[in-house]
Amino acid sequence: MPIRTILVPIDGANTSHSTLETAYMVGRDLDAHLDVFHIAADPKDAVPLLGEGMSGAMIEEMIDLAEKDAHTRSDRAHKLFEEFRARHSVDVVDTPRATDKISTKWIMDTGREDEAVARRGRLADLIIVGQPTPASDLSSTLTLNAAIFETGRPVLLAPTNTPAALGKKIAVFWNGSAESARAASAAMPFFKQAEATVILTADSSRTSSANVSHLTDYMAWHGVSASMEAVAPAGRAVGEALLKAADQAGADMLVMGAYTHSRMRQLILGGVTKHVLANTTIPLFLIH
Repeated sequence: MPIRTILVPIDGANTSHSTLETAYMVGRDLDAHLDVFHIAADPKDAVPLLGEGMSGAMIEEMIDLAEKDAHTRSDRAHKLFEEFRARHSVDVVDTPRATDKISTKWIMDTGREDEAVARRGRLADLIIVGQPTPASDLSSTLTLNAAIFETGRPVLLAPTNTPAALGKKIAVFWNGSAESARAASAAMPFFKQAEATVILTADSSRTSSANVSHLTDYMAWHGVSASMEAVAPAGRAVGEALLKAADQAGADMLVMGAYTHSRMRQLILGGVTKHVLANTTIPLFLIH
């Protein structure tokens, strides 16, 4: 399925610049439309967090501060969008139309970002989300989780620093799971434009490099030639070993299935998805 519509949530934080630039690379290469989406926080949502025993005046003051902060973030996000649009001369398109080049639109809503992204993301071909950092608000992680778990759509994680290139050489992390298969299928528009694709598999009790030939055959039927490489963790975590192998291969984009084992187990004990999400420095395409 071609990628024609891309949802790009931005919150106005410093990482929004990299998110927009990553989205531009994708939209430019795939002739896709970017819905740049900003969700302003509802100041009233701050009330349940204030605790009991506060006076009406104190609550009103807190709501006023939350409202000012929301306006500041919204103004910053819109300014970033306008600068992005002008920098790349991207046309603003308000209604669907047949086009052979990138276009964009500014959309703003009020409420919880994760809930809004879950609703709107279900009717996007791809969602591009900025990578949360230790300094990010909790809402950044909630939004990423909503995109992965509540939309049924592929997600492209934009790294905190703007990538120099995207999709020229793609590394696929393959473990034979249903999620990995969905990711390989959904990423086909990227594979078709890539100069090279390498499939990386870490031999373990759950996966075997012997099954990679099934994926290379599948991709060949779609006109994509891929090489394969078995990764030996050698005492390291699998996620760390895969990232190192991708870096050594010169990959500028990663593709993987997200949370192919228990999400709760990975969140508590760690896992490949959790490690890669936190440590990748290049765009990461994933689907659950």
